[in-house]
Amino acid sequence: MIRSVIVGTGSALPRRAVSNAELAERVDTSDEWIVERTGISNRHIAAPDETTSSLATDAARKAIEAAGFEAASIDLIVLATATPDQTFPATATIVQNNLGCRGGIAFDVAAVCSGFLYAVGVADSMLRSGMAKRALVIGSETFSRILDWEDRTTCVLFGDGAGAIVLEAQEQGAEAPRGVLATRLHADGAHNQLLFVDGGPSTTGTVGKLRMKGREVFRHAVVNLAEVLGEVLEETGHSAADIDWLVPHQANARILDATARKLNLPAEKVIMTVGQHANTSAASVPLALDVAVRDGRIRQGDLVVLEAMGGGFTWGASVVRM
Repeated sequence: MIRSVIVGTGSALPRRAVSNAELAERVDTSDEWIVERTGISNRHIAAPDETTSSLATDAARKAIEAAGFEAASIDLIVLATATPDQTFPATATIVQNNLGCRGGIAFDVAAVCSGFLYAVGVADSMLRSGMAKRALVIGSETFSRILDWEDRTTCVLFGDGAGAIVLEAQEQGAEAPRGVLATRLHADGAHNQLLFVDGGPSTTGTVGKLRMKGREVFRHAVVNLAEVLGEVLEETGHSAADIDWLVPHQANARILDATARKLNLPAEKVIMTVGQHANTSAASVPLALDVAVRDGRIRQGDLVVLEAMGGGFTWGASVVRM
């Protein structure tokens, strides 16, 4: 049985950290207001010389180093982002060139905050089919470029960053196999106007700014995430009690808490980095995963569930044996 096994993780953050207090100097808000509603205390904001591709490259290099491979051995790069360097070519091809692993497959996936889960699903399918042997799956964003800094209800929620994993196709036995065990993905375009960017090449010819109706997004997120987590656990024959760690999309501490309660999952089993990184969209799940791997919480053999929901709406979850 061929499985896509996570053999390395990495992450990268912009140099500049911005606290709530600093943000309150330019936006009509306060540390208390932000923390109470979101759990966020800090975020990182990219400088002009820091881009989605540069953050992705840094995270990818760390993941490859952790895996103990040469970059040239990577034959597939799937990069999830809603903030690419250019309209085209794919930002993944820029990362591929930066790493020096030219000639393999490289492309972007656009599913906003769920992008990393979509990218995992695509890469897993390609590895198990034999199209590639080693894959870099990256989530990288510079959301600060598309924020309306006059809208305190949205600009306080987001930050920039990148996270990456290296997946390797490995033969695994039937008994407690490592790797991606199952991924379930969904989308419902009927909710476009609840979370979107009001621009694009074929409509306004501009990049546009992020717009969100937070209360409605919260309601859909809690329901959709609980349902997809139930689906993916049922597919693998596991229950919530079997989960060692839940690594959720880091959108809002309230959503994370509500999702854990719906699963009857203890808070101590939920990896939470939203306080320090804010919502980094497609980067948030791999960034949180890397933090927990490097601090020793997540170890080989642990059963880990990844989940996210984003604009579109899109949502999904993966069960992974580390």
